[in-house]
Amino acid sequence: MTQTFSAVLAEDEPLLLRHLDKLLADLWPELVIEAKCKNGSQAHSTITEIQPDVVFLDINMPGLDGLQLAEKIGQLKRPPYIVFTTAYSEHALEAFEKNAVDYLLKPLDESRLLKACEKVKTRLLSETKTSDTPDLHHILKQLQAGVASPATKEPLKWIRAARGEDIHLVSVDDVAFFKAEDKYISVYCPQQEEKLEEYIIRTSLKELASQLDQDNFWQIHRSTIINIRKLSKVKKDFTGKMHALVCGQKLPVSRASQALFKGM
Repeated sequence: MTQTFSAVLAEDEPLLLRHLDKLLADLWPELVIEAKCKNGSQAHSTITEIQPDVVFLDINMPGLDGLQLAEKIGQLKRPPYIVFTTAYSEHALEAFEKNAVDYLLKPLDESRLLKACEKVKTRLLSETKTSDTPDLHHILKQLQAGVASPATKEPLKWIRAARGEDIHLVSVDDVAFFKAEDKYISVYCPQQEEKLEEYIIRTSLKELASQLDQDNFWQIHRSTIINIRKLSKVKKDFTGKMHALVCGQKLPVSRASQALFKGM
């Protein structure tokens, strides 16, 4: 008879929560998902009551964040294994990757999730959970150190963006340009025949710029950041104004940003 184990999922993004739930059903059918929680406080009370074998825990959640919650549930008499889910880069995660607490980098990769499940399953089946569980406090300190150090973070690779009522995971490499509107940023991605698909994200252009690869994404105007790998050419008109042609779109270049294109 196949042994079953229990789990709690803690993730505040409904789309990612459903995706994780579906993947786990396919990859680890013996795992019983006892509860799905949308914030840290709900997850804390649920985990304390259910005492699951494993928790898939988002780091950034309202109420208690994942790190604070992990500190609390680590004090339980029978603490569960924790698999963190995070948008932080692999470099920020290196400090604790070798420990028994595993992680999943968003967007979720099926092969990576399978490895995490196998690691947890092996430890559960070994029946040496208490003796083999590493010092959770030590691991959390390492994780916090990685999160607190912006220098260790790699450039943004994926964006959660809205199109209509749907949420999409958009690869940053596929973006032609970002354009700041009133209270949001439009994300434009090329399609066939130089057509562009528009998505929406809610953040400031300044915050977005700080997360992008500065070698590939240039801010050419106070409202526009372009992917230079999608740039066809730049051209000045008779008045001295410069424009960048990106995926068929003519975008103004501010005078202050024209120096970026010297030598091109």
